[in-house]
Amino acid sequence: MSAKKIIIASAGVLAAITGVSSAQTNFITVTNYVTVTITNVVVVTNTVAAPMLPPSAAPQAATATAPAHSPPTTSTNAPAAALAHPEVKYPWNNSVSAGLTLARGNTDTTLISADYTASKKTPDNEYLGSASMAYGEQNSKQTADNYKGVFQWNQMITDRFYSYARIEGLHDYIADVDYRFQLGPGLGYYLVKQSNLSFAVGGGVNYEIQSQGDGSDSFATLRFADKLEYKFNNFARLWQNFELLPQVDRWDNYLANFEIGAETTLVGSFTLKTYLDDNYNNQPAAEHKKNDVKLVTAVGYKF
Repeated sequence: MSAKKIIIASAGVLAAITGVSSAQTNFITVTNYVTVTITNVVVVTNTVAAPMLPPSAAPQAATATAPAHSPPTTSTNAPAAALAHPEVKYPWNNSVSAGLTLARGNTDTTLISADYTASKKTPDNEYLGSASMAYGEQNSKQTADNYKGVFQWNQMITDRFYSYARIEGLHDYIADVDYRFQLGPGLGYYLVKQSNLSFAVGGGVNYEIQSQGDGSDSFATLRFADKLEYKFNNFARLWQNFELLPQVDRWDNYLANFEIGAETTLVGSFTLKTYLDDNYNNQPAAEHKKNDVKLVTAVGYKF
């Protein structure tokens, strides 16, 4: 073979090799293009929040409803957050009761009593209020005619220790007390605080204004008190309250109030309760006794 033919053959082989190499390079470029195209399709199909549409309209709908720059929605997290942190409510507990005693024959006796209580307890505050009245006659002579209201606000300092503000008003015609108001702050502590048993003690200072007998007066008193409540179950409970209020500069002038009672559920929200109320006044109005006691049985309703 001549040198010319050898040169021509070598050039052809080089051209063929160059062509093959170029074809392989072009094929790799096409493969990368196909890979990018498939990847883009996968990204589009991840948008599943769009409504079901025909295949021809799905890409346009996905692009229109879920642009790439839209921030993630938090609406789906709202129910989970509400369940994790539910709103706690502390309702008022109310109770109203009334009792009636009638006797006819050798004696003509009528006794009417009624009371209302309300309470609300939260982790930080306790609100306790009550109002009561009693009216009675025997042989056309009044034997009872009194009205009383009390409100106390306890602000919890710890789980058991609290400060309180208290106001109380009384009118008692039979005891010749035209009015008696007591107002003052104090401190209290739960010696026992359980779901079925609570026992608290407290004390403070009161400012008292009263009109009793033929005169009126105002002075400061101390207050020592306790309060016990025991629940046998959801249908029966027992309670006891006591307070002693001596005048600061005259210890022989004092009041002592004691109450003990029991309550049981009759049916639904109706209850039957019986309580003994004893009020002792060491300095009563002239020609009046120091001690007044009443025993009340009444039907109540809770709401």
